[in-house]
Amino acid sequence: MACGDNGGYVAIRSRAPGAGASTRQARGTRLRAAQQPARLPPGIASVLSVLSSSAVVLDSNDRVLRASAAARAFGLVKGDRLMVTELAALARQVRRDGEIREGEFEVPVPRLGGRTTSFAVRVAPLGAAIGGGGLVLLLAEDQTESRRVDEVKRDFVANTSHELKTPVGALALLAETIEDAADDAEAVRRFASKMRQEAQRLTNLVQDLITLSRIQAVEPVPDPRPVALDTVVAEAVDRCRMRANARGITLASVGSRGLSVLGDEDLLVTALRNLLENAVAYSPEKTRVVITTRKTPEGHAELSVADQGIGIPERDLERIFERFYRVDPARSRATGGTGLGLAIVKHVMAAHNGKVTVRSVEGAGSTFTLYIPLRSDHASTGAA
Repeated sequence: MACGDNGGYVAIRSRAPGAGASTRQARGTRLRAAQQPARLPPGIASVLSVLSSSAVVLDSNDRVLRASAAARAFGLVKGDRLMVTELAALARQVRRDGEIREGEFEVPVPRLGGRTTSFAVRVAPLGAAIGGGGLVLLLAEDQTESRRVDEVKRDFVANTSHELKTPVGALALLAETIEDAADDAEAVRRFASKMRQEAQRLTNLVQDLITLSRIQAVEPVPDPRPVALDTVVAEAVDRCRMRANARGITLASVGSRGLSVLGDEDLLVTALRNLLENAVAYSPEKTRVVITTRKTPEGHAELSVADQGIGIPERDLERIFERFYRVDPARSRATGGTGLGLAIVKHVMAAHNGKVTVRSVEGAGSTFTLYIPLRSDHASTGAA
């Protein structure tokens, strides 16, 4: 005790030697501990490593403790930093109130040339018992492909409705016209012939839709069987011969014989027939369409259809295999095309683990080529 100026007593605390240094040391230890990244239990790290989503774990200081390869590939994480400001802000909100949050974000992806990718994001706290508390788990699912598929479906439904409406409307109009011209036998015959053409177009469209739906549902071919390509070529040529003869177009088949593949004969005939019908429809009269069969060094059968037609503009080459896409819509409808033929060819090749390619020069013809894996016993030998 010590006596003050006012006669009172003031208590004085004594401090042991070195006490200040110990306090500073403890404070420094706590500071260093706060700056050190928390450790994830091994089980959580193992789970994160097998997730297909982009997974990121943030500590209480917004540092990245763990990030999946997908998260780094998409550019969401760089080093120990989360690179998307909106996601970091969402993580802080979750850390503050412990509520799970979800959202969708558009993020430019460097590896895709800066193209924007859509992510569905879910952010949740990991709990106070894990890693010392304050940890947040962020899961980001790439939605780009699913959105593209949804858009394709919407376009397909819209295009199908439009394509069906055209012949149905024409049939209704022609029926009314026939009723009005019931006393004119010549007019009735003329309009009845047009009705038959529209009905055939409608039949072709429905049949192509059924074929396309069946192919997409069974990729790859569920029960492949040996198929002789000689038979495929002969059947496809036979189905197109009448239409070709009507326009004076010669169908010629050259190349290797005796090649065989595994697959579905009807689908392969359909694919080759679609190519031949296109070649005949878009070629001038009195020209040639040549079907060439050969074996490639890679062990594939190669079926090519070359015409002397109008060719395809370069800007359209990448889109001609889309459903309902037409280079010349007016001419396609005039020839009775449904706009699904090349889409069917593409899916038939996918079902046979093959592919289709096209080479074309506008005004100088086109060559479509089908590549189909040969049967194992034909891959090393083949009769020429």
